[in-house]
Amino acid sequence: MAAAGSTTASATNADQNPGQISGIEQKKIIIQNNCGEKLVGLLHETGSKEIVILCHGYQCTKDHSLITDLASAVEKQGISVFRFDFSGNGESEGSFQFANYHKEVDDLHEVVRHFTKANRIVTAIVGHSKGGDVVLLYASLHRDVQTVVNVSGRCSLDRGIEQRLGDNYLERAKRDGYIDVKSGTGEVLLHVTEENLMERLNTNMHEAGLKIDKDCRVLTVHGSADDIIPVEDASEFDKIIKNHKIRIIEGANHVYKRHRDELVSAILPFIKDGIDSNDKQ
Repeated sequence: MAAAGSTTASATNADQNPGQISGIEQKKIIIQNNCGEKLVGLLHETGSKEIVILCHGYQCTKDHSLITDLASAVEKQGISVFRFDFSGNGESEGSFQFANYHKEVDDLHEVVRHFTKANRIVTAIVGHSKGGDVVLLYASLHRDVQTVVNVSGRCSLDRGIEQRLGDNYLERAKRDGYIDVKSGTGEVLLHVTEENLMERLNTNMHEAGLKIDKDCRVLTVHGSADDIIPVEDASEFDKIIKNHKIRIIEGANHVYKRHRDELVSAILPFIKDGIDSNDKQ
């Protein structure tokens, strides 16, 4: 299997101009992860040296309207944006897995490495929902991005599983080795193994938050009406991350359906402040 770095350089000549948002050309970029899988993303190229990377949430893709709205808002500030599909999601190769936090952190690391090798400055990483956890875990392990935005990430990963998998999920998974989540017609929507469950349960976001360097600026944004991940999780992050700001958007749900403008207004200044700080150094 070829090393991830060796395939990334050859991927820069990928298909170009698959679409446009706000008149900015988008270039399809393919980056190989360290499992040899191709990660597919779209670069909104404004010509800036700085670049912001956007990370989608659970069972989602780079084309979710929240991600594309954020990309459009950032590019309007003259800042390049890259949004991509984690392995097993969207156009990227690999099989979808429940949990998979650490593999997604590795995916993000290869994306950051790709642009750093291209002499770009990854000025911020922004993640929504599960992607919020991924960017925080990334910051706890790596020191190469100084601005991190967690949008509606979950602080307590032992919560939220029961509503998706049902009662006694761990006992059932240990007994049978897996749990199949089915649709009303009996179609298997999700195959969750005991290993998948244990990876999520053993991923400690509290411990990760404490490991984030004090020089890394972190913003957590959360909706007060989030019925997927409780707003209290944002307060928990605020207690443990050293260099942290919190913004609660009143009335917003998990995807900020009627509060996209407020979401953008919370995130953009934070990203721009990070760029200004780097320029002064």
